[in-house]
Amino acid sequence: MKKGSEIIVGLDIGTTKICAVVGEVSGNSVDILGMGSHASEGLRKGVVVNIETTVASIKKAVEEAELMSGVEITSVNTGIAGGHVKGFNSHGVIAIKGDEVTAKDKERVVDNARAVAIPTDREVIHILPQQYLLDGRGGITDPVGMTGLRLEADVHLVTGAVASVHNLIKCCNSAGLDVNDIVLQSLASAEAVLSREERDLGVILVDFGGGTTDLAVFHGQGIKHTGGVALGGNNLTTDLAMGLRTPIAAAEKLKQVYGCCLTSLVGKDEVVSVEGVGGRPPQRVGRQLLAEILEARVEEILTLAKMEIDQSQQGPGLAGGVVLTGGSSVLEGLVEMAEQIFNMPVRLGYPIGVGGLSDVVNNPMYATAVGLLLYGLRNRDEEKFRIRDVHIFNRVTKRMRKWFKDVI
Repeated sequence: MKKGSEIIVGLDIGTTKICAVVGEVSGNSVDILGMGSHASEGLRKGVVVNIETTVASIKKAVEEAELMSGVEITSVNTGIAGGHVKGFNSHGVIAIKGDEVTAKDKERVVDNARAVAIPTDREVIHILPQQYLLDGRGGITDPVGMTGLRLEADVHLVTGAVASVHNLIKCCNSAGLDVNDIVLQSLASAEAVLSREERDLGVILVDFGGGTTDLAVFHGQGIKHTGGVALGGNNLTTDLAMGLRTPIAAAEKLKQVYGCCLTSLVGKDEVVSVEGVGGRPPQRVGRQLLAEILEARVEEILTLAKMEIDQSQQGPGLAGGVVLTGGSSVLEGLVEMAEQIFNMPVRLGYPIGVGGLSDVVNNPMYATAVGLLLYGLRNRDEEKFRIRDVHIFNRVTKRMRKWFKDVI
């Protein structure tokens, strides 16, 4: 590592695991220096429910990443997900004062688009421009320098519950870390696994995590919809534990080693050993039974995801198909089932666009952590969360007052 080089750290605080990935900025790219991962025990469906255990897990993941990379970690970009995160589209319009659009005009129209009534218990996480329109002409990605009289902007606003955002930041601070930025997990994963061509043509990202399944729709480089299903890989494990009468840990191992969510891919004569509960002897069951249990739940999750996309009216015309990523996406048969339900081509999304020790993160389960690095790299000059020395509620109250003043 070069002396004085810039370091970016992505911290994925998930329901099943906490992962820290360390990267060194190299021009317009980032090289992986190390990675640390530890089981997550303080979150439920993407939301912190136990600060003490979450902090302990963060510390262990960070220590492992520090040991591997040889870098002291003091600040991170972290992801956020969960049912409390909501996204919606908004529209803004202003009159151009001069002969051509300036950077200030561009900023004003985005501010106008975000000036909507947002409850005081919610925090704006992202303001994502989708397109600009100049005198009615759409599809403009950057209007600065163009001539016109009327500038409009379509933006996508992502909000989260203030309490959930605060608890996430508090966990990082208690672990001795500053939070540089908070990024929607599906947006971060998209940075790591989607190609420019897929974004242009239109693509659905399905981030199949442990506690939640997050969705994001991109078209023409812009993000059109964000959402999710409050079900994930943990539900598959619980279903196996209940259906086979086996401990959770044993069910998780069965899912990882023998799991398949399409019974048509499993031979009728395949048998697996299932650990008993409370000292009872193990039993031998057909692998098709495992597949039947998993198939029912996966079909439910993907169907709910498809319904949300249909309701958002963003599904038609997405020629890029579906990209599956996240720790639970590697389940055998998932790609084939997703193709049946979405009626689109489907592929698994592996992290791309990084150098260095990229082989240590070459797995869909690390997509969010790697994406947090890439997101931090591409947004280094923008305003970020700086909450370590300023109480979040004071900051949110101040921001809300400004928004309501703008609306009035």
